[in-house]
Amino acid sequence: MHYFIWLSMGIGLFFIGCESSHETRTDVRLLVSKLDSKTMASQNEWFKEGQKSLHQSLAKQYKQKRGDAKNIILFVGDGMGLSTVTAARILEGQGRGESGEENMLSFDTFPFTGLSKTYNTNAQTPDSAGTMTALITGVKTKMGMISVSDNASRGDCASAKGNYLTTLVELAEEKGLSTGVVTNTRLTHATPAATYAHVPERGWENNSMLSKKAVKEGCQDIALQFVNFSYGDGIEVAMGGGRREFVPNNIVDIEGKKGRRSDGQDLREVWKKRNVQGQYVETLAAFDKIDASKTSKILGLFNASHMRYEKDRVNDTQGEPTLTQMTQKAIEVLQKSAKGFVLVVESGRIDHAHHINNAYNALHDTVEFSNAVAMADKMTKDDDTLIVVTADHSHVFTMAGYPKRGNPILGKVRSVDKHGRVEEKDTLAEDGKPYTTLGYANGRGTAHLHDNTDADKRYEVDVHMHGRVDLSGVDTTQAGFHQEVTVPLSYETHGGEDVGIYAKGPGAHLLSGVLEQNVIFHVMEYMGDIKSK
Repeated sequence: MHYFIWLSMGIGLFFIGCESSHETRTDVRLLVSKLDSKTMASQNEWFKEGQKSLHQSLAKQYKQKRGDAKNIILFVGDGMGLSTVTAARILEGQGRGESGEENMLSFDTFPFTGLSKTYNTNAQTPDSAGTMTALITGVKTKMGMISVSDNASRGDCASAKGNYLTTLVELAEEKGLSTGVVTNTRLTHATPAATYAHVPERGWENNSMLSKKAVKEGCQDIALQFVNFSYGDGIEVAMGGGRREFVPNNIVDIEGKKGRRSDGQDLREVWKKRNVQGQYVETLAAFDKIDASKTSKILGLFNASHMRYEKDRVNDTQGEPTLTQMTQKAIEVLQKSAKGFVLVVESGRIDHAHHINNAYNALHDTVEFSNAVAMADKMTKDDDTLIVVTADHSHVFTMAGYPKRGNPILGKVRSVDKHGRVEEKDTLAEDGKPYTTLGYANGRGTAHLHDNTDADKRYEVDVHMHGRVDLSGVDTTQAGFHQEVTVPLSYETHGGEDVGIYAKGPGAHLLSGVLEQNVIFHVMEYMGDIKSK
């Protein structure tokens, strides 16, 4: 009540003053006019950058004509929430010796941004199967189901029949465009699988994972659906991991890993017979030898399971291409199409690193993802190529603690004191121990260091039984460090908040604002005029 009395009195006195003294008003205006560019903010670098950004925005012009996008490239940073983007841009900048905060990732510079609402039809916090289905078909669905509507029940083959959703890749092939799918996860994993497969259970990556009932009812596993893809002339480029899903369980692959198929089929050989003019590769050396100008199709399976984290590729026995290299090769093949192309690129290991509370690999993979986006941008034209960068969902990944500007993003918090002076020692929590800028709301986080060479390794922790580990003598910037967590769970979970959309090219302005995730598909379909015949 007192607040409103004081507010009313203040407003009243202001107007009384204005009425009683025209001279005072004039004096105020004169005073303001004297605070010219030499004394006001206009000479400040932040002010000048703000003005520059404003005028760049004012100069932008865009159109909204269906079919203006000859090519469409969809980049999906799996699990790349806004906190991941922020931390990754700082990491990249600090890698160049900068403070990091003012750095921009490649897609940060895109002219149009928006937010995507990621929930599944039956889940407030989603999974990748449901979210990628929304992105690639324009229809939201249940958690765990791939390009099948939510009229079906998860894991129920019969219920999925008649509820298959047509994907952007299938529509593009029907129209005669070239298509590609690039990922550093298994090619049969949820996100890439949603581009070409239709299953009510994301775990059906090979035939041995199907129930007897599902087999009897005629459902096919995801790997088999890939080689049986029958739209247009088939997917031109597909690269990633997941070799084991294509190989019989009585065959050991080039890296000494057994296949997982129980039906005896070697789907690698099936693909080769159906694509005689194509090239199948499993190693970096073979990948490097591919001449895109002489190749019509590529299938690359570079690991039995997921491909390595970017900073762990050196440990792969047969070598693996980077996400950027795969993106470049894919575009070199696809851009030969006179009708245009649709390319989907996923950086899936961002998600996997977050799931084990390992910010080091999540952020370095995000930086490599940004490099791949930059390569695609460099190789294409803004007037005929729509590039959309987004995430399928977020993670419970936090960046907090009042660290000083330029503080190592993977390091322990060092703050500024009440006078704004930088402190030269770690800031301590209430328990007298230092803590990191980056953390997680849940998971199996620990301060122990682990080997970075086995991406799928599980680790044991006792931090929740005996209190926080003292990080005083721990280098938290190392690859094997796993950040601490608040709630102990066996596995860190996804986050449910909105994720970013970054776009440039024809129709990019349509992706501004807060959108339902499935709207992204409709913008791509409209601008590419990709629809069923």
